[in-house]
Amino acid sequence: MTPTRLTLSLLTLALCACSSPETPSDPTRVGYPPEWWEPVTDDDVPEWEILPQAAGRGEVILSKRNQLGLLSNFAATPFTYRGKRYASLEGFWQCMKYPEGPGDPRASLPGWEHTREEVADMVAFDAHAAGVAAEAILDRAGISWVSFEGEEIEYKGRGIERHYALIVDATRCKIAQNPEVEAVLRSTGDLALRADHHEDADGTKAWAYYTIYMLLRDELRAGTFHAPPAE
Repeated sequence: MTPTRLTLSLLTLALCACSSPETPSDPTRVGYPPEWWEPVTDDDVPEWEILPQAAGRGEVILSKRNQLGLLSNFAATPFTYRGKRYASLEGFWQCMKYPEGPGDPRASLPGWEHTREEVADMVAFDAHAAGVAAEAILDRAGISWVSFEGEEIEYKGRGIERHYALIVDATRCKIAQNPEVEAVLRSTGDLALRADHHEDADGTKAWAYYTIYMLLRDELRAGTFHAPPAE
């Protein structure tokens, strides 16, 4: 075979290899469900959303469009933490902005449309909207703390670590009490998890739920994962 024909043959083999459906464009995705990266071409994509195809090499977006949505705070994955039931992590997050009872200094503020218990039983955008409404009430009153079991927590200030610890504990409960959540988390393997929404510039470390999941995924692998008691 002449050098020219050899070069052409090698080029043909290379092109065939590149076009082969069995050759992944990103080898870090081998062995994972391809729908995790399936491109979304909808014309009406919400402004807040980061689409699955935005994932980089070795990454996956925790999209609500597939089973990875179980890891979202919005997911209806009920759990009990310290004797109280929450319909979702979002419900847990947002209900902390609400008065805990008549003796709570926030109780006298005008504008509440829900109780703390009602928000704890919410999921997805309903819980989020309840939190946004609560923030508006608290901002007008100059209140920058949330509460848990009577403890006032400056979740964007000196209480940031305390708030983070609560969110991590609640996430542990969600995983421990929802086997399907643990299964999905384990199935993400070594992929770097990324949010499916644009994050607020003034967010705290507790908002980085994807980082929390990677931490807890490591614990599951190492056999050091322990959820707090539900009661």
